[in-house]
Amino acid sequence: AGSKLREVFDKINNLLSAKPVQTEGQAVSVTQHPQGLEFVYYKLAEKFVKHGEGEVSFHHDSAFPIAVVLSGIWELHPRVGDIFLAHLHKKCPYSVPFYPARKEGTSMEEYQRMLGYEVHDSKVEEQDHFLKRMSGMIRLYAAIIQLRWPYGNKQGAHPHGLSYGWRWLAQMLNLEPLADVTAMLLLDFLEVCGNALMKQYGIQFWKIMFFIQKSYIPRIEAVTSSGQMGCLSRLKNFMQKCLQAEEIPLPKGILTPSFWRT
Repeated sequence: AGSKLREVFDKINNLLSAKPVQTEGQAVSVTQHPQGLEFVYYKLAEKFVKHGEGEVSFHHDSAFPIAVVLSGIWELHPRVGDIFLAHLHKKCPYSVPFYPARKEGTSMEEYQRMLGYEVHDSKVEEQDHFLKRMSGMIRLYAAIIQLRWPYGNKQGAHPHGLSYGWRWLAQMLNLEPLADVTAMLLLDFLEVCGNALMKQYGIQFWKIMFFIQKSYIPRIEAVTSSGQMGCLSRLKNFMQKCLQAEEIPLPKGILTPSFWRT
């Protein structure tokens, strides 16, 4: 509910504004320790990324309420945004976007961690689980860049707006595609913020869409084995529908004005 989100936002904002906040029956304030505020910035940014790789990866719609709160906090407390991006880029290098190359002397285990895989006791997480986490984080990022806290000051610019999404898409298409990962990330990103990018960039956006269909999808196909076609097939279907309709549908779960009256 919109009223619940406002409560969450106010509590976080009050904590970061050095006001005492009630939690578990006691009042807590960042002024209780010299590094209190820095610690809270760090843990809060980390928590938002964890929401992306956890909650959003399982419930795609949850990207929007989480993103709108973060967007508003970012606007008032820019440090949170900076640290959020640092956590996000470390956990999901594809959010930069960046495909780390394996350097000489880097162990396979260390390299897999650089690629975003979780490695425990030399066991690497399964590909499906890895893709799900990356998907959640990209969806959260794609939601953040298009949303603003509706009760904030609309005079200033979005602290990390759609121009960053445009840049992400352009840089992504300049990278050599990876099997599985590239098709999934492009689909997630376009499903969540394609509609907003279409409205903002018009003809330029459609040029990119044609480029993806005509030039980039064949390059993804070239590196994709027959057992990895799932994400690619979904991307092709999505592109075909959008280009035929000359429209990108609104993402499922987007927060409508009526949401804020609940």
